[in-house]
This record gives sequence, C-alpha cells and structure tokens, in this order.
Amino acid sequence: MISLEGLTKTYGETTAVDALDLTVAAGRVTGFLGPNGAGKSTTMRMILGLDAPTSGSALVDGRPYADWPVPLRKVGALLDAKALHPRRSARNHLIAMARSNGIPVSRVDEVISIVGLTTVERKRAGQYSLGMGQRLGIAGALLGDPEILMFDEPVNGLDPDGVRWVRDLMRSLAAEGRTVFVSSHLMSEMQLTADQLAVIGRGRLIADSPISTVIAGSSRSAVHARVPVPADLAVLRDRLAGEAEQVETGAGELIVTGVPAERVGDLAHELGIRLHELRTKQASLEEAYMELTADSVEYGVAVAS
Repeated sequence: MISLEGLTKTYGETTAVDALDLTVAAGRVTGFLGPNGAGKSTTMRMILGLDAPTSGSALVDGRPYADWPVPLRKVGALLDAKALHPRRSARNHLIAMARSNGIPVSRVDEVISIVGLTTVERKRAGQYSLGMGQRLGIAGALLGDPEILMFDEPVNGLDPDGVRWVRDLMRSLAAEGRTVFVSSHLMSEMQLTADQLAVIGRGRLIADSPISTVIAGSSRSAVHARVPVPADLAVLRDRLAGEAEQVETGAGELIVTGVPAERVGDLAHELGIRLHELRTKQASLEEAYMELTADSVEYGVAVAS
C-alpha cells in the first residue's frame, strides 16, 4: 500500500504538488491521471525518495521507501526507461540491479523471459528501440518480485500486442494481491486496465474513485428514451424536468442526465407512456477525464473556429 498524507512539493514560488492525500490499495490497478504539469511524475519521485517533499509524507507500507533494507523487493518502478548505461547489455544491466539488492541471477533470466527479450538480452541497451526499452524497464521493475509496482507511461512505444501484454500483466499482478500504480495519458487503455482512478490537476486531487463512478458522474453519460407520440414525449419531459439534472429533446427522444434509466422507465410506466427504446449511453473515460480536468490544463490551446 502507498499512503500520501498532506504531500506537498514547491519549487521556489511554484507548487508542483499541493497537500495531496491519497491511499493506493493492494489488489487493484490504480490509474494516476492528470494533464501535463499536474504533478504526477513529481509525486511518483517523492514516493521513491528521489525528491524530498516540502511537507507531508509518502509512505510505502507505513515506512519511507528509503527505510526498506532491500527496496527492489518491496517496490518495483519504471519511471524512465532510458535511465541506464547505454553501452551495457540488457542482461548485464539487470544483473547489476540484482546484485545491488541480493537478488539471484536466475531471477534475471526469469524476467527477461517474461518481457520477451531473451533473443536480444546481450544487445546493448542503447541500441534498443523505444518499445524494447520499455520492456527492459518493466523487467527491472519486476526483478525483485515486489509487492508494489509503479509504472509511468509503461506502454509508450509499444505496438498493439505489446500494449495488450502490459494491460494483462498489470491486471494479473493486481489479481495476485499486489499494489499497481500506473500513470498514463492513454485514456482508452486506462479504461480497459484500471479499477480505481486518482486524478490530479495543478497538484491537487480532483477525483479518487472507482473508474465506473468517474465515468457515471460525467455529464456525457445520459439516458436516451425514444417516445413515438410527440404529446407523450412532452409529458414525460415535463415530469422529468423536476428531478433530472438536464432534459434535452432530440429527434423523437429525450436525453436525460442525472436520472438512471430505471427511473425513466418507471415514470413512463406510471404515466402510461409507451417507449420504443430506453438505453443508457455511457461517457468514455476520455470524455469524463476531459470534463474533470477542464480547469486544470496548464498548456491549453485555442480551438480554431
């Protein structure tokens, strides 16, 4: 488990992370989302002791990361896949990591096989493609068979098969009871991977909820009720106006937000109104995310008219 309590980081007059309170629990994949400059990488660096917080704390199972005697056995992390000696082979890079933490070399062979780099393990890491570098970084994170795993943009540079492999890997690690904390800008992938979402903007926590709750809370999620008789449509619209957040009239249908489909169906039944269709159109995670972070984008661009 990762616990952040009042975590704050300032650089001069700039606040990168502002009084962040967050618990990342075991047994699920927690997606860490936010616009560029929101403080995601800074937060991850503070968890790993690479940056010192200005105030507050970042604890790994109740202790600072630096207090764990064999850190790779507690936390495996991929923050920057290029943070290695480019002239060292992938195998030797992992062996050096293993020896520094008392991990047997046999484990190096295991993780190289897991990430699919066996045929290129003796190639210099600096000659790896972006996707191969990501696989090597993931191998390093898995090396100590840790209870907690942190990934920053783990699918960057991977082809579709590689992306699916990472998704399945993260979900299998969480299913084993591990803590999986992953930052990504790929909303479609996070929608398929994450159980829980932590969303930050300008260093502050905007949302910390199950992914289904985040999506359901979007105004883009709506109930569509197709009513064949115009007069009935008007009656149902007026009845819903008193309890729905918004009721819009489309081509022979009502588009309702803030009321579940079951409630719309019950009201139609009570009023004796015949429906030809009743369905819920869920927002995508991307739509929900864009709505949540609309006021937190640091580098916004003008939309051409």
